[in-house]
Amino acid sequence: MRLATWNVNSIRARVDRVIDFLERSGTDVLAMQETKCKDEQFPREAFEQAGYEVVTSGFSQWNGVAIASRVGITDVERAFAGQPGWGEDPVTEARALGASCGGVRVWSLYIPNGREIDDPHFDYKLRWLEALRAESARWLTEDPARPVALVGDWNVAPLDTDVWDIDVFAGRTHVTPAEREAFAAFAEAGYTEVSRQHLPAEHTYTYWDYQQLRFPKNQGMRIDFTWASPTLAVRVTDVSIERNERKGKGASDHVPVVLDIAEAA
Repeated sequence: MRLATWNVNSIRARVDRVIDFLERSGTDVLAMQETKCKDEQFPREAFEQAGYEVVTSGFSQWNGVAIASRVGITDVERAFAGQPGWGEDPVTEARALGASCGGVRVWSLYIPNGREIDDPHFDYKLRWLEALRAESARWLTEDPARPVALVGDWNVAPLDTDVWDIDVFAGRTHVTPAEREAFAAFAEAGYTEVSRQHLPAEHTYTYWDYQQLRFPKNQGMRIDFTWASPTLAVRVTDVSIERNERKGKGASDHVPVVLDIAEAA
């Protein structure tokens, strides 16, 4: 199975590019983030015409996650147990969508940005990550053999080499010790971040800001990852970052991360 994750940064603006990528890449399952539309606004017909089923979680023009699959979609969950809400009257945002596709439990995840270190959103981000870690650890405790893929835009750069210049990020989110510890805790929960096993550690980015010619200068960040459960991690045979998808008119500021997964033994 070929599984990809992609922050599409508005699916309605980029549906043609996404469908073209699916058809060219032979992707079986695509987890999308930042779809930026309500469920009823999602352009599902284009996916269905291409042979994919689609499930979505979108409440407004903000956030939004979706999964497209041509190998089946069952047992859909539009949040995980214990997922924190945001705001004075906390609302569960459209940031997590789970579904079983081709025998793999796929979670499309859009982790909160955090905004600024002294912003309440930063605390929300840390609470969100800890709640996800606790719940995903519980899944493995209940069923150690379960193949689970936690994929998406994590809004964390775990290593200094995951940004083009660590000095530029001094005092900013995405690189703080607290965020990196929250990210690393998924390894303690039993998961493996599989792209590290297949891709270079340095200058391997998944995101380039639209401003200041960041992409032509290759001033990017690596913030899109896959944490795989033990039985799934051993089945991952290759990982690629599709850098060319950042090129051309109407590109998202993120690119797909693609995993090739062998059949279960």
